[in-house]
Amino acid sequence: MNNIPSDTSQIEDSLFPTKITLQSKGKLFLLDEPWVMGIINITPDSFYAGSRVNPHTEQLLRSAEKQLLEGAKILDLGGYSSRPGAKDVSTADELHRIIPAVKLLKKEFPEALLSIDTFRHQVAGEAVSAGADIINDISGGELDPEMIPTVGKMEVPYVCMHMKGNPQDMHEKTDYIDLEKEILFFFNKKLNQCRQAGIKDVILDPGFGFAKSLDQNYRILKNLSYFKNIKCPILAGVSRKSMIYKVLEITPDEALNGTTALNMAALINGASILRVHDVKQALETIKLYKQIYP
Repeated sequence: MNNIPSDTSQIEDSLFPTKITLQSKGKLFLLDEPWVMGIINITPDSFYAGSRVNPHTEQLLRSAEKQLLEGAKILDLGGYSSRPGAKDVSTADELHRIIPAVKLLKKEFPEALLSIDTFRHQVAGEAVSAGADIINDISGGELDPEMIPTVGKMEVPYVCMHMKGNPQDMHEKTDYIDLEKEILFFFNKKLNQCRQAGIKDVILDPGFGFAKSLDQNYRILKNLSYFKNIKCPILAGVSRKSMIYKVLEITPDEALNGTTALNMAALINGASILRVHDVKQALETIKLYKQIYP
């Protein structure tokens, strides 16, 4: 006697998993395999020197072209360093860095998806008006209550990251009673806010390194699939972070191999998007992942 379930939807769910789509400014994109988001830091003080570019030089175009040719689906532009203890940057300075870069990249690479790494609604609004396609907010709207309502009016996806505090004090806020449940509660609350504001597509980022101890980072990575219950794409950003180089007792410059190892773990545990400094190696990781899990 066979063991075929009477409810054939169980078979369909395993053979044909739910498709993940993102809509930006009326264009529909299908995440039918993991994507890579390439990092471009338009800051002089981001923790990894290799990601820093000058937005007013050819260096920006060379970095963007390289990442796009290597297979990046999204370019993530940041004008505010969010590394632990980073100095605050004024809104005016952030805009001065971001807006010319968005305009230049959209002119040279009109089909490229540009994400803006900011927690300020003014920067988000002006960047989208200049051509940006996605907003990536490290605070999930906690640092600017106008962020979520602003994004809701712009018809672009929103990356909602979990963080407590701000980049200047987050390293002091690593106390949790139940780590995963508290992050899940945060995401559920934020998802409701996003839906009420009119945001159609929300991407969840558990915030590796943001108000998390080293052990907490690895616990989240191990249990990343826990957050798939919300049925939103999950973004994993572990690239060259201290959770790698502190364990291996190396520098960020030497942390590519460790990044590749953790990116594979993130994929296995449910990540849909890898945010990385090294696009080529991340795409190779995805290719091998697909070979294991076709």
